Amino acid sequence: MAAGKCVARLGPVERGAALAAMASRELDVVVVGGGVVGAGIALDAATRGLEVGLVEARDFASGTSSRSSKLIHGGLRYLEQLNFDLVREALQERALLLQRIAPHLVRPVPFLFPLTHFGWERPYVGAGVMLYDTLGFASGLTRGVPGHRHLSRKRALRLAPALRKSAFTGAVQYWDAQVDDARYVMTLLRTAATYGAHVAPRAQAVGFLREGERVTGVRVRDLESGDELDVRAQQVVNATGVWTDDIQELVGGRGQIHVRASKGIHLLVPRDRIHSRTGLILRTEKSVLFVIPWGRHWIIGTTDTEWTLTKAHPAASRADIDYLLDHVNEVLSVPLTRDDVEGVYAGLRPLLSGESDQTSKLSREHVVAHPVPGLVMIAGGKYTTYRVMAKDAVDAVAHGLDQRVPSSCTDRIALAGAEGYQALWNSRHRIAYDSGLHVARIEHLLQRYGSMIDEVLALVEADPSLGKPLYGADDYLRAEIVYAATHEGARHLNDVLTRRTHISIETFHRGTAVAQEAAELLAGPLGWDDEQVKREVEYYTKRIEAERLSQEQDTDQEADAIRLGAPEIVPVEPSS
Repeated sequence: MAAGKCVARLGPVERGAALAAMASRELDVVVVGGGVVGAGIALDAATRGLEVGLVEARDFASGTSSRSSKLIHGGLRYLEQLNFDLVREALQERALLLQRIAPHLVRPVPFLFPLTHFGWERPYVGAGVMLYDTLGFASGLTRGVPGHRHLSRKRALRLAPALRKSAFTGAVQYWDAQVDDARYVMTLLRTAATYGAHVAPRAQAVGFLREGERVTGVRVRDLESGDELDVRAQQVVNATGVWTDDIQELVGGRGQIHVRASKGIHLLVPRDRIHSRTGLILRTEKSVLFVIPWGRHWIIGTTDTEWTLTKAHPAASRADIDYLLDHVNEVLSVPLTRDDVEGVYAGLRPLLSGESDQTSKLSREHVVAHPVPGLVMIAGGKYTTYRVMAKDAVDAVAHGLDQRVPSSCTDRIALAGAEGYQALWNSRHRIAYDSGLHVARIEHLLQRYGSMIDEVLALVEADPSLGKPLYGADDYLRAEIVYAATHEGARHLNDVLTRRTHISIETFHRGTAVAQEAAELLAGPLGWDDEQVKREVEYYTKRIEAERLSQEQDTDQEADAIRLGAPEIVPVEPSS
């Protein structure tokens, strides 16, 4: 982003303006879906000079894009499947994100691969990781992470004393990258809005506008007000991930893409429960399992099981949780128990349907289709390759437009907050002194907002009480709660505690202890009265209660039924 360019806000006023703008003119393209792919499409289209709108029925990134393993990686296991092109593409994207597009949000993370056999395993794994490193070089960029190294059992134990000595024979260490997935989507959308995109959450596409066979836009219901509006566009893009088939039904089911949902769950445990200076990757009978450093926590995941129930709120069962604990405990000297689990989250992968009955065998590659004139569909893929998916989708849009459309330039567009990030990081001690905040707090803010830290600090300067941490979730400042509403499109308490922050999974109380304080902070910028504050807290508390109870159930069906006992604060109505 050009130096000095003011980053667009996505507050309540801007949401209203975006909906009004979408209703007032014919757009070049309207995107349905506010996950990472939809957000990437909005940015790609806007930076090609197209007028673009984006609508999302729930909160941004509320589906798959906030419930991932939070890794930017090539997928080491795909090498075993001989899918070299997918790995190469993903690793080149990793290099771009680390070094050019989002250095403030994407950072390197080390992993230890424990070996369990003497002889054949070390050269086999070593060859794979060497190929992984080699494929990681992108055009004009370095790999962005250190190379792999072989370790004896003794050296591996120095890095990861938590490992049980008898559980492995040695190890290979390699590097990948990680990201705050929900925050990345929000930053993509703010960047897209800065380049002119009209973006609105809680705006549901309930039908397509048609002229004969051609799709000419979408009928949108504002779920906050109940109003409906027609958003006309020359091209419509369906980027709804696991909801792809549902949206296809709105055009008579003439879809060319079929998606199956695979459920993956993750656990969070405190950092002190596993004594290690590196993440871990473990081979399981089905796939791989990661133990990922995440601030003061570890993320442990994931599972891979078919899911045919409610897509909006996939539930983790007792069996899912026990599966992860059992597998990670196979290598730990001090086993984890359910009492160590701070948070649990479940997400759905949108996998392209194939002939295999096993979800782990379905394709992670993406496909773009043009089933009827005026409609582009995109599905599949990995979080890491969202930018390539977005480029391919907008290429399809360009094919359907009469005017000449420039080629994609998002490989050279830094996201909001990236410009000047490194200089600010180097100056973090001065910023801490000037702001009166501890340098550790400034580091936390820089790694969440990059150069947009000035906007957060301006809130603190105007109201010093916002410079204090939340009572009961002291990783986050009170200012960050306000900022989520004024700048980042948060409309409800759940948006803030689950996606703008991760308090819902990073604390044993799962956010219930801070819900009242956070709701009161949101009341001003969102115009809530006391009754709405009470309603937001009650909804959030019920949601957490339902999630906890669902995680005690043995089956997906039982867990899903209980999770659905807590309705959404703004229900998403069936499409018509």
